[in-house]
Amino acid sequence: MSEASPTIGGMPHYPQPDRPLADAHAFQVDLRGLVDLLSHHLYSSPRVYIRELLQNAVDAVTARLGADPAAPTGIRLTADGETVLIADPGIGLTEADVHRFLATIGRSSKRDDLAGARREFLGQFGIGLLACFTVADTIRVTTRSAADPAAAPVEWLAGSDGRYSIRTLDPAQFPEPGTRVLLTPRPGAQRWFAPERVAQLAREFGALLPYEVVVATPDGLVRTTDSPPVWDRAHPSPAARRLALFEYGERTLGFAALDVIELDVPLAGVRGAAYVLPSAANPADAGRHRVHLKGMLLSDATTGLLPDWAFFVRCVIDTDTLRPTASREGLYEDETLSAVREALGVRIRDWLTDLAAQDPARLAAFLAVHALGVKALARHDRELMRIMLPFLEFETTDGRVPLTEFARNHPTVYLARTVDEFRQVAPIAAAQGIGVVNGGYTYDADLVEQLPQVIPGTVVGELGADVVTAHLDLVNPAEELALAGFLAAARATLDPLDCDVVLRAFAPVSVPALHLDNRDARHERARAETMAAADELWAEILGALKSSAPRAQLVLNHHSPVVRRLSGITDRALLTTAVEALYGQALLMTHRPLRPADTALLNRAFGDLLAWASLAARAGDGDGV
Repeated sequence: MSEASPTIGGMPHYPQPDRPLADAHAFQVDLRGLVDLLSHHLYSSPRVYIRELLQNAVDAVTARLGADPAAPTGIRLTADGETVLIADPGIGLTEADVHRFLATIGRSSKRDDLAGARREFLGQFGIGLLACFTVADTIRVTTRSAADPAAAPVEWLAGSDGRYSIRTLDPAQFPEPGTRVLLTPRPGAQRWFAPERVAQLAREFGALLPYEVVVATPDGLVRTTDSPPVWDRAHPSPAARRLALFEYGERTLGFAALDVIELDVPLAGVRGAAYVLPSAANPADAGRHRVHLKGMLLSDATTGLLPDWAFFVRCVIDTDTLRPTASREGLYEDETLSAVREALGVRIRDWLTDLAAQDPARLAAFLAVHALGVKALARHDRELMRIMLPFLEFETTDGRVPLTEFARNHPTVYLARTVDEFRQVAPIAAAQGIGVVNGGYTYDADLVEQLPQVIPGTVVGELGADVVTAHLDLVNPAEELALAGFLAAARATLDPLDCDVVLRAFAPVSVPALHLDNRDARHERARAETMAAADELWAEILGALKSSAPRAQLVLNHHSPVVRRLSGITDRALLTTAVEALYGQALLMTHRPLRPADTALLNRAFGDLLAWASLAARAGDGDGV
């Protein structure tokens, strides 16, 4: 057996041949197909060509400054409606550089040590200039190197058909280092060369760039940069700073924020502001934020920047640590982004904590709109939950009150898991002094369950039919015995509906009967109904799933005049109809959708009662009443 080959990462490693393969071929690239791929799959819109031009210019200027801090930095775009020209006084390229970087798709000078550390540059992928072919028919690059002043200027002319040419120029024609890129439009792309659109795109993408950018149009010069950003400027007072941040947010994001949170996280390389939305946001709607990378706008719809719970804010930030995707329109999901997300979440949480401690009025205004977001955060942060509970209101049998106040009045807090369960028992529970919280709203059940951890001594229990009936008064045994016949008839009537009948005394007397069940009981009824309508095989499977869930209960109120009158009915048919009507009324009080069988019962009972009333009226007329 031959000696095993060395491995790399667990995979066999085979030595590379020491000479080129005889049948090796170079890849052929269809530029038109590649441009179509860029246009339809990588970039969201052809408008990014301005960003790519600016990005290359900024990188070139940054590279030259690394060697010559006194070098000029101004970048100029010229748009006349027919062409677009961008000129920068940056590092420039030699003829050898042009062959290496412009004539090789995907190659980038930023990957080499041409001018300093990689993180100083915006571009990373070497396809920026190629992206200009999404709008341009030809690209003419004229450049002169600052790193090699003796090198002659070079012109690189490329067409969208994939052909290009390179020629050297007379140094007198291009005396200063730098680069000029001239674009002529593709058929159908002329609208992207309109002077007003070029100026608008330059302002949109480059407003926060560190170097001045001007656009020359037939109407004059337009300065499109507005740096330093508002959060990095000196302001005469904290109030003036806050006002400037509000005005910037409204101008940039298009809404008047409810509040603003400064985001200064040096360790995460992030500066900016988070703007609190003035209206409630959908928790499932991923926040879309405006993210700049070293001043260049990546996207105004970036997702994943903040924790999911922080859906009530929109951010405008500038960062030098996050990694862009290949299209430079989003952020690469890596450990750095996770760390930044966590750091920004901590900053927003600290803002909420400070509001609770120092400015209750502002906190109340915030919670009036975004209580849901705070509840989402409090589920995962016990300290914040402890701070915020006195301000968060929940629907309870005492009305809408904070949980801290409710727990003081009810050492045992019962949790209704759904809105229907709460509505079913709320009036009766309130009259009996039972403390029930409606946990049917988003996050509320989670917070109620954590209540004992925040307020020691509080007991949280699950609301069930047995809890309610246990708090209702028992009826005197002699009085219940006197009603044995009535109760037996009522139980026989409702037994086919999987409902038991019990007698209790409770307030208010205006409620003659209370229908109580729980989710397990409802699930069991649904299973039985499905089994009855299923074929033999499916019915057998459902039969095996039968559970011992407690049946629903119709609790008759002994204090109710209606129940007392019903107990005196001797006609069995009329009594059956009356019990069915009472059952239907109790079902309606639960506010839950009725099953088809329940709807049929109500209709039948109503029709039978009308018939009895008609017979009674005719009998009364016959007696002369």
